[in-house]
Amino acid sequence: MQTQNRSKSDKRQTMSRMLAAAHQEFCNKGLAGGRIDEIARNAGVTKQLIFHYYGSKEGLFVAVLDETSDRLMTGWVDFDVEQLTPTQALRALLNHIFDQYRNDPLLARLAQEGVRYHDYNQTPRNRFLELAPALVDKVGGIVQRGIECRSFKPDTQPRLLLATAALIATGWFTNAYSASALVGLDTASEEGMETWRKHCADFILASIVATHGEEPRSARAN
Repeated sequence: MQTQNRSKSDKRQTMSRMLAAAHQEFCNKGLAGGRIDEIARNAGVTKQLIFHYYGSKEGLFVAVLDETSDRLMTGWVDFDVEQLTPTQALRALLNHIFDQYRNDPLLARLAQEGVRYHDYNQTPRNRFLELAPALVDKVGGIVQRGIECRSFKPDTQPRLLLATAALIATGWFTNAYSASALVGLDTASEEGMETWRKHCADFILASIVATHGEEPRSARAN
C-alpha cells in the first residue's frame, strides 16, 4: 500500500512539473510556438512521457487551460464574501478577479491563447464551462441579497452582470494596447492598475444600484 501511495504521489508531482513547465512555455510562445522539447527539459522528463500522459501538444495545452481555469474559478467561487453587505461583497469579488490577473503577469497571455484555441476547436473537457454555474450561483446569491434589501435593481441579471464584469476587468490585461491608448495610462503601471481596478467596480455597481434604496451609511465601505 505504501508503495502504491508513493507511486501515485510521484505521478502527481511529475504531472505537476509538466503542467508548470507547459504553462510557462505556452504563455511565452503560444500554442504554435511552444516546444515539447523545451517543456520536457524544464520539467525534467522525456518527451515520450509527456505524450504518454497527454497524447499530443494540443492535449497538453488543453490540460494547462483546464488546470488554470480550475485554479481561477475555484478561487472565485470559494472567495468568502458572505459576511459582507451585497455592495461590499460584489466589490470585493470584482477586485479579487482583477487581482488574480494583476498578480500573475502570464495569465493574460494564456487567456488570449485559450480564447483563440476554443474559437476553432471543441474539446471533450472544459473546466471553465464546468465550474461557471457555481460562480453564477455565487453572484446570483449576492444579487438576490441586494435585491431583497433594496440595494440593487430588481431586474439585475447575474449572468449578464458577471459576464460584463469579467470582460471589463480582464480586458485591462488581455487588450492592454487598446486600453492604454484609450485611458492614457500604462496598463502595467501601479497608477494604471489602481485606476482601472476602482473604475471597474464603480462602473458595475453604478449599473445595478437601486435609486430608491441604499444600504445604511454605516454598511458602506471600500
